[in-house]
Amino acid sequence: MNQNSQQRMSKSRKRKLARTVIGASLMIVIGAGFSASTSASTPATAAHFDKSSLMTVVVAQGETLWSIAGLVGGDSSAIVDQIVSLNHLTSTDVVAGEKLIVPTR
Repeated sequence: MNQNSQQRMSKSRKRKLARTVIGASLMIVIGAGFSASTSASTPATAAHFDKSSLMTVVVAQGETLWSIAGLVGGDSSAIVDQIVSLNHLTSTDVVAGEKLIVPTR
């Protein structure tokens, strides 16, 4: 009976291990898919900009997207929209120390 109990335990462990491996594999595949789609969308968004017309800025204390857009010049509303798009922002809120890709014109 002891050996039979060990065999059942062994089968149970194998099943648990198989479920764990399958679950981990699925998580890796899903994560890789999200990573690929995120990195694939970055160049497409910035594709209509010449690399020389983009710069990286670090947000200073008290700055907003509107104040940064004002430094670039031109239509501030359009520039704010471009900054949001280029950086995949979900809002226009920024924090000091945040790095942003900004069009230079």
